[in-house]
Amino acid sequence: MLRFRGVGILTLITALIATPVLAETANFGKLTLSPGFQRAAGIGNGYISGSYSLSSVANRDRNKNPCIGFSDPKPDHVMVLEKDFRRLTLKVDTGGKDTTLVIKSPDGTIRCGDDTGNNKDASIGDSNWKAGTYSIWVGSFEPGQTWDYTLSVRE
Repeated sequence: MLRFRGVGILTLITALIATPVLAETANFGKLTLSPGFQRAAGIGNGYISGSYSLSSVANRDRNKNPCIGFSDPKPDHVMVLEKDFRRLTLKVDTGGKDTTLVIKSPDGTIRCGDDTGNNKDASIGDSNWKAGTYSIWVGSFEPGQTWDYTLSVRE
């Protein structure tokens, strides 16, 4: 009986120690989305900071777009797609500052975005988003910039 208690206590301690690591997979949290999600579920807030070159994640994305900008080495957000999406658009809003986006899919596919038309805020609109967990970095064009932002995901 004592042996089972020891194993139970060891399991509990391991779970408690591992929990903070699991909770820290992104700087600013997780977006969990299913088709038809409410607008608020696709909104995340954070701030850009860091001098980690996002080209370290990938030089180019699946469409040969360059991956540029600077952020923290740890992803800013995690996006969990509970089902496949035909199309999604992710946009950064800083009020027009020069931002970038890098998204890494569960299978390692990379999507990168920079300016949106005349706006310096980054966006990515693409099709064929498979269910799974995506890492999202929101960056600045120059290293060491610090700005608040809102990230929005739309179907």
